[in-house]
Amino acid sequence: MVLSDEQLFNEISQLIEQNQKQLVSQANSTLTLLFWHIGKRINENILQNKRADYGKQIVVTLSRQLTEKYGRNFEEKNLRRMLQFAEQFTDTEIVATLSRHLSWSHFLVLIPLKNHGAKIFYAQKVFTELWGVRELRKQIDVKTYERASIANIQIQNENSDTKDVFKDPYFLDFLGLKDNYLEKDLESAILRELENFILELGKGFAFVERQKRMIIDGDDYYLDLLFYHRKLKRLVAVELKLDKFQAKYKGQMELYLKWLDRYEKQEGEQSPVGLILCAESSREQIELLEMHKDGIMVAEYWTELPPKKELEKRLHSALIEARERLEKRKMLK
Repeated sequence: MVLSDEQLFNEISQLIEQNQKQLVSQANSTLTLLFWHIGKRINENILQNKRADYGKQIVVTLSRQLTEKYGRNFEEKNLRRMLQFAEQFTDTEIVATLSRHLSWSHFLVLIPLKNHGAKIFYAQKVFTELWGVRELRKQIDVKTYERASIANIQIQNENSDTKDVFKDPYFLDFLGLKDNYLEKDLESAILRELENFILELGKGFAFVERQKRMIIDGDDYYLDLLFYHRKLKRLVAVELKLDKFQAKYKGQMELYLKWLDRYEKQEGEQSPVGLILCAESSREQIELLEMHKDGIMVAEYWTELPPKKELEKRLHSALIEARERLEKRKMLK
């Protein structure tokens, strides 16, 4: 088929742009791998030399020489980051895989993190959810790893496909709610800020319906919010509670999930799961009720965020408590 001049130009332009993106990606990958190999080689040389003063001096001297010949990428500060990079990511295959999806700028954000599990978690999220550097920083700031860890311990299950999908707590400070709000106020605020709410839920959630009506034995029941998760291929029922979790909420959610499974589940979908958002969790009740076995997740929501240090302290305490409950659960089996 003969193309018009404009069609030919557009087709060639598309080819160029596609290849430009590929070249940039390859260049980033090559550069990241180069920095890792440099850091690895310097670390090995310092260890083999076994002189502490040599280790300090070699970085200064080498960075000066490399910067003079190859430019600012090899200044002392960046060279030290390469050493840290090689120390923290020791597996060549993992580095090669990650470098195809993460830029050096991504790694510079990850390197200062003290928890190795957090580094791997965020690294995987970058390429599964296509986070840029700014989004990566934001997710670290709002403690996505810590909240996902707390939630995952609650739903601990060898065959669970909901790992890293849910969080606990959820930060709803963007709703701007003040004291003494009602459940309908919370729901209305979420719908006004639906985009932000979905961003807080995480990637893959799509809004389906508000106040989903279910007729059971001639009576009307209403589910607060209904979502669908593309990766899980499941409907996600969300109930909002203004108070502390109560055992009766489990029965209510079970009823909703059974109804959705019978009347709303489409061919190819998995059974629906539920998320009960409460102002406060009742950890022992949730554990005794074994909510995760029924596909129900319970999480707190915070409409106001505490100062950073207080936030870190509270999440750290919650994570320790969750781990202790998990160990207790294992011992009782």
